[in-house]
Amino acid sequence: MVLHLLPVRPPARMAGGLGVPADGVAGGPATGPRAGFVVGKAVGNSVVRHRVTRRLRAVVRDELDRLPDTADLVVRARPEAATATSEQLRRDLSAGLDRVLGERSASRRSRS
Repeated sequence: MVLHLLPVRPPARMAGGLGVPADGVAGGPATGPRAGFVVGKAVGNSVVRHRVTRRLRAVVRDELDRLPDTADLVVRARPEAATATSEQLRRDLSAGLDRVLGERSASRRSRS
């Protein structure tokens, strides 16, 4: 799997300058980290892709507390995800988050 992390979500765009966010939801900014999934045809047919998405969603749900409240995470499944167990997906996600979050905090320390 491939992870893409945006630690700070950009402000909502306004639709046509009317004061309504482009997503159509009025109110303040969304709180809490969000996750999205990309599971392409290379992973398998529709049934396999949906199964992989459900399993990834369950694995990511357990790890969202590691992310800042303003973070967006995109998880892209590779073809190997079709045959991976949930435990393998969990280990891959944890290792990927360790790497992404570790690099982010290391880059902060180097600037100080």
